[in-house]
Amino acid sequence: MKEFRNPNNIHSPVAAYTHQIEVSGKNRWLVLSGQLGKDENGIVPSDPIKQIEIAMDNIIKNLHAANMNVKDLVKVVFYLVGDIDSLRRREVISKVFNGHEPCMTMLYVASLGDPVFKVEIDAWACSDI
Repeated sequence: MKEFRNPNNIHSPVAAYTHQIEVSGKNRWLVLSGQLGKDENGIVPSDPIKQIEIAMDNIIKNLHAANMNVKDLVKVVFYLVGDIDSLRRREVISKVFNGHEPCMTMLYVASLGDPVFKVEIDAWACSDI
């Protein structure tokens, strides 16, 4: 079971996320390696927003491969490099999450494993057994 909570003695979330999610009972956990904005053909677009779209799609594909879906995400960490349009970034993420609000962290970092990558997204998911 997953219980999503925003305690009233903490500020409201500043975006579409939840402050805490408690997981209890019999559960399956899926931990994903950081997903990049690299498509199945090995192409990495230069546009960081397109990289976010592809990385999010890779997360969804990983979830489906484990018989899970976006509603099973409990923690998502974004690692971003450079200047990325925050409005467009939020629109892409919002479209994929479709009202789901997992715990979320967004970090701007100096670089990732290769200079071509501007986005890497780490995710944890949990479903009931």
